[in-house]
Amino acid sequence: MIFYFSGTGNSRWIACELARRLGDRALDIIDSAAARAAADLSGEQRVGFVFPIYAWGVPGPMEAFAERAAIPGEAFTFGVCTYGAEAGRAMRKIARKVPLDSSYGIAMPNNYVIGSELEPPETVRAKIAAAQREVARIAEEVARRVCAGRLCEGTASLLKSSAANWGFNRFARATKPFAATDACVGCGRCAAGCPSRAIELADGVPRWVKDSCYQCLRCINECPVRAIEYGEATRGRARYSIERYLGAAADPGTDARGRGGSPAG
Repeated sequence: MIFYFSGTGNSRWIACELARRLGDRALDIIDSAAARAAADLSGEQRVGFVFPIYAWGVPGPMEAFAERAAIPGEAFTFGVCTYGAEAGRAMRKIARKVPLDSSYGIAMPNNYVIGSELEPPETVRAKIAAAQREVARIAEEVARRVCAGRLCEGTASLLKSSAANWGFNRFARATKPFAATDACVGCGRCAAGCPSRAIELADGVPRWVKDSCYQCLRCINECPVRAIEYGEATRGRARYSIERYLGAAADPGTDARGRGGSPAG
């Protein structure tokens, strides 16, 4: 069983690719089906956790989910994080919640449009191609139950995963700057897909009803008409979607065995 949390699709794709290669299932932890599966993992031979790195840390939902998962003693456990450049000590932190036999990191295209412009298409394609090769290697090692550790923590990892991550969670997760422009068509995709349930539609217009969210940026990147902005930080910037590069291979409506899933990114 492979559990994942994903904002704009990078980690979902990794999880589903691993599941496909291993003949396993990939479940979004925001979906109730994942919670039911995690409560009874008896008989599972392997259990994996796939998630993005947010400011050198583990997203809160994944950290809490991993701690609750009832891992059988005979299961091989592994974690895979996705990041732009480095993980800090995030994987060490989640390993304190659930023991991991193997830990991996995979560099994926930048999707944090609040902080920077997106990478050129050729860079995105190169990163995805490299990620495909790494996923194949990870799947082969997991199938053989090889204990491995392959990821980039980066420099000053302790400081980044403590002070910098604390600052991100304390000050950078505000929802107040989010707003929909007049281009909004009221499709409701942002509200339906928000993993923190911070968005509601009011008279066909999205409203952010919580003071903070996970800052996954799914709402910004997946809006079909690019109607969502984060203050002035995202104006004029392109949006990221892994589906543009993968097509049907990254169908957000199914898991690795074709079962209906959530609209997670």
